[in-house]
Amino acid sequence: TAYLITRFRTKPLYYVSVILFIIGLAICAWSHSFILMMVGRIIQSIGNGILSSMGQVIILTIFPKEKIGTMMGWYGLSFGVAPIIAPTIAGILTDTFGWRTIFIIAIGILVISFIWAVFIFEDVLPLMRKKFDIISLILSIFTFGGVTLAISNLGTDDFMSYPVLVPLIVGLIGSVFFFRRQLRIKVPFLDVRVLKDKNFAISVIATIVLQFTIMGSAIIVPIYVQQVKGESATISGLVLLPGSLIMAFVSPLAGRIYDKMGMKILITVGPILLSVNNLIVYFLNIHHSVWIYSVINIFRSIAIGVLLMPLVSWSMINISKEKTSDATALYNSFRSIAGAVGGTSFISIMTKVTKASVGKKESPSMYGINVVFMIMAITAFIVFLIGFFGCKSNKKQEIKKEDNTNTNTNNTTNNNSDGDGKGKEVNIEIKELDKEENENENSEINTVIDQNSSIDKLSNFSDTETVMEKENNSKKEDSK
Repeated sequence: TAYLITRFRTKPLYYVSVILFIIGLAICAWSHSFILMMVGRIIQSIGNGILSSMGQVIILTIFPKEKIGTMMGWYGLSFGVAPIIAPTIAGILTDTFGWRTIFIIAIGILVISFIWAVFIFEDVLPLMRKKFDIISLILSIFTFGGVTLAISNLGTDDFMSYPVLVPLIVGLIGSVFFFRRQLRIKVPFLDVRVLKDKNFAISVIATIVLQFTIMGSAIIVPIYVQQVKGESATISGLVLLPGSLIMAFVSPLAGRIYDKMGMKILITVGPILLSVNNLIVYFLNIHHSVWIYSVINIFRSIAIGVLLMPLVSWSMINISKEKTSDATALYNSFRSIAGAVGGTSFISIMTKVTKASVGKKESPSMYGINVVFMIMAITAFIVFLIGFFGCKSNKKQEIKKEDNTNTNTNNTTNNNSDGDGKGKEVNIEIKELDKEENENENSEINTVIDQNSSIDKLSNFSDTETVMEKENNSKKEDSK
């Protein structure tokens, strides 16, 4: 996506992405075999991969840095809430109309989005002529694909088995050549140098751990409600619904808090809240109602909403607009891998703990889920440690925001100004400065006149009169 976003105009690229998404959904909706379903999902993911990166790059490009937190919060309203609220909607649709309805409704939404874009969308992203590096593309497939496939196979195979070790080794070797090539070529396929920025690197690590937890719980909770507790898909969705609604409210609010107070408070409070609530789930047993988890999930959703989009905003605070597409592509790649890792790893852990506790626990399946949430509590606490020691005082961010604003106003405000950048305030300051300069000049002229003789006064007066006459004549000629 880093190549596509900087190489092709925004509007046509958006059209192609939406069309690919619609085609993939249509194939899935009318598929009658696993192979056809997989083909549809691949086409759908190509469109979705471009759209998700484009959305973030557009927001990070067209809005000033002091407003990015709020705007990304509104973006997170859909981006963050969707994976959590989807099980509710999907469960109701599946139980009522059948699973194909999920894809058909999604097609309708995207068709509306496409028509809307025709009338309001504009080309807003800067372009640059990039040569398509096919070698880097192939290396990236082996790198990201190999690692993701290896970890996905952990759900069904042992670590020392061929399905896990072979793709993992291929992925690790591919990553060495991929990153080495990106650092050496003049115009990289994906500029990995953005990882040198401390904020970006810390945010990526925190997001990987957070996404690991989010996607893990997104898979584990339906198993808990439907398989362990024996409830329907609709009930499974309704258990998550209150948390989803709360998260929808928290996400924009978290963006405002980030703009006002910075990242430090969010990355300190959020992980602690998430860790504590994951730990509470560890103590649930098979006899507890699923609605107890629903209440716990409300606080988990608050913690996730506090972190999800502010981490993206914070990661990009020092990244130049020319590198935004590279940073976003890299960020999303790591996040996607973390999501895949979280889902498969937690399924694998749950399965192995369940098998090991047969005959030892009242409900082995429930104990497997308990252990998974204990691990989630530990990973959330790791996010807290990363933020606490990695995220410095907010004063640095505020200084950088002021510097950016001062640059935008072309240094028309002095160093003591607040960097607001509003045209009216700048004009007032300029007028006040001009007034002070004129008063100083007048006082100096009066002093000189008082010290000179009357002849000098007359001479100066006549000289001044001559200059004024010349200026008046030139003004008349200009007006003619």
